[in-house]
Amino acid sequence: MFEVLCGRPTAGNLSLDQTTKQSSSGTRRTDTRSVNLALVTLPTFIVSFDGSLITTASKDKTVRLWSTESHQQIRQPLKHTALVFCIALSPNGEFLVSGDRDGKVRLWPVKNTLSAAIQLYSSSDSYFAHRSKVKLGQNLYLEALSDAEKVIGLNPSSHLGYELKHAALQGAQRYDDAIAAFKIMLSKLDNDPDTQMQKLRQHYFSRIELLEGAVRPAIQAQLENAPLRLINTSTGRICNRDAQVNAFMETTEYKELLYSSVMHGPFQIEHIREALAYYFSWVMLSHRWETKEPLLHDIQDKVIYDLDPIGTTVKLQKFCKVARNAGYRLAWSDTCCIDQNNNVELQESVNSMFVWYHYSALTIIYLSDTPPLSESGALANSVWNTRGWTVQEFLAPTIVLFYQSDWTLCLDDRSRNHKESVSIMQELEAATGINARALVAFRPAIGDAREKLQWASTRVTTLQEDIAYSLFGIFGVHLPVIYGEKRHNALGRLLQEIIAHSGDIIALDWVGQSSNFNSCLPADISSYKTLPYTLPSLSEDGMQTLVSMLRNTVTVKSASKLYTLFENLSVPHFANARLQLPCIAFPLTEVTRRPGQYGDRCFTYDVKADGLHDLSITTEDQLVQFWPGRPVQRTVLLIRPWTCYLLELPDFAELPDFAELPDIDDESSVEDYWSAPGSPLHDSPPGSPGKQGLVDSESSVSVTRKGSEDAAGLTKTNSCALERKERNVNFAEHS
Repeated sequence: MFEVLCGRPTAGNLSLDQTTKQSSSGTRRTDTRSVNLALVTLPTFIVSFDGSLITTASKDKTVRLWSTESHQQIRQPLKHTALVFCIALSPNGEFLVSGDRDGKVRLWPVKNTLSAAIQLYSSSDSYFAHRSKVKLGQNLYLEALSDAEKVIGLNPSSHLGYELKHAALQGAQRYDDAIAAFKIMLSKLDNDPDTQMQKLRQHYFSRIELLEGAVRPAIQAQLENAPLRLINTSTGRICNRDAQVNAFMETTEYKELLYSSVMHGPFQIEHIREALAYYFSWVMLSHRWETKEPLLHDIQDKVIYDLDPIGTTVKLQKFCKVARNAGYRLAWSDTCCIDQNNNVELQESVNSMFVWYHYSALTIIYLSDTPPLSESGALANSVWNTRGWTVQEFLAPTIVLFYQSDWTLCLDDRSRNHKESVSIMQELEAATGINARALVAFRPAIGDAREKLQWASTRVTTLQEDIAYSLFGIFGVHLPVIYGEKRHNALGRLLQEIIAHSGDIIALDWVGQSSNFNSCLPADISSYKTLPYTLPSLSEDGMQTLVSMLRNTVTVKSASKLYTLFENLSVPHFANARLQLPCIAFPLTEVTRRPGQYGDRCFTYDVKADGLHDLSITTEDQLVQFWPGRPVQRTVLLIRPWTCYLLELPDFAELPDFAELPDIDDESSVEDYWSAPGSPLHDSPPGSPGKQGLVDSESSVSVTRKGSEDAAGLTKTNSCALERKERNVNFAEHS
């Protein structure tokens, strides 16, 4: 026992500095210690901080300790010589202080007393259960967990220990362990006779099974539109999808999500999807490739931040840090996140890249040639605007940010999305020729092909096939990636797909060299630089005049028959790289070659055709009839490709079964045409009438724009020439 000499105690904090102790030899010595205590000035009782002990001050001048678990007194009373006036326990439970009316304060070490009490009742799990509950109330989760484990050890068949363990683990945010403890707790209730308890058990087991069955599919759905590999911006390591999922399963976010979904409120799959969308969101990089970019094998199993900061590695490191600082865990760069040596992966990546950019949370566009503090106009002058792949890399995402060479924001624009910046969008619209609406809210589609091809007509790519592959996502098509097939073949396959699926021949409106893939198609994307021809519109009066003229010359029956014939014409269709193209054929009645206006480079022909005004055609190709030593008479037709849009029919691409068209064979799709035999072509015009008709052309023909008009003077036409015996006459327009 410690005896402390002091003045008459009062309510408040008492600091004990000097104490004396009576030794066994009767001598007294001074012991210095400092204990801060909260004193109770009434002779009542206090409860220990862990709730296991009650201390009472009695009128018989004693202090007694009681166990809250057994309701029994612990050892003998602590005696005073006067009425006990106040009592207190130290916060750590090691000391008890009591003061009496004589002014004496005694300091009792009660730790051993409590230990004795614990030993007395350690054979009972109820003591540790009680103490665990007290610790939980004090947010002492690790101590509560320790007591819960003791309860389980003393009574493993009871659910109580696991219930306390579950609560302690939840408080410690160890959610996966908490659910495991919760499952065991439910299993202990299996034989509980209480019906309500059985219902509760079944309820929670059902929720756990439902949740675990929903999480995996939700993760797969979230990753469906994600890149195959991503860089973890926190660790600096590249990871595939399995690694991403496994890392997520270990996060506190996932465990808390799982736990809260099981324990609280109704099960909501949308809440899980939102959490997954946030965790698995990624940032894409759009940039111009430079020499010696870090590839997959350069960073595999390495930490990006630990690589030597030299060359283009710095760009990758800076990109990951910017993404990380913006709050994103995952990032993608085309330099190192694709295995260039894996053909299967390369195929999937090229065909999915538009989707990856579209579903990204952010796309960072890095302009390495735009110096810091650049003013308006620098962005438009960047070489980034000349590259083929960057068209889709800007159009696809919803949110983009432009960064200068020092990784500061362009124009110091700190808005969350530069697509919402009027000045930046106006600059890009002027630089790219892409209208502002498409720049901000583009959606891939097969329609408006001519306009989209024109966007790419000034772009270049390092690999010649990429100029076509980079447009797959723009048109929403999926085609094989065959590096080595050359530009004309890659572009030909793309244009073939566009025409076949849209039924629109606008992609045949080009100026330039014809392709070896099909002479109807251009050899190079630059053939679409020239603006498409726009048909002149008619006034209402002009329309009425033409209708009146037709009424006087064409019967209703004939007009209806002609309309039905047009309506039932087949749609454009490719078979084995040959184009089946419904056309209107105008037999030529006279062709005269002008003398060398362009020397040997081009030839100009004055053409008369049945049903058309006179027109002239300039081409690099010489008609067979004018070859030296080949004065052969052949029937030649001037062909106008037909499109259902002229009848204002529904958009072919929007028809529900447009992707399942039957093969068009010669018997069912080719309309016979009639023309006067032996239409003359020579240097002097003899003149011979012909008759126009319809033809479904299977031959390879080169379509060009000509300044001609139809018989009614309604439009200028897209024309092509086809020899009677399927020999090509390729016309090319020259400005």
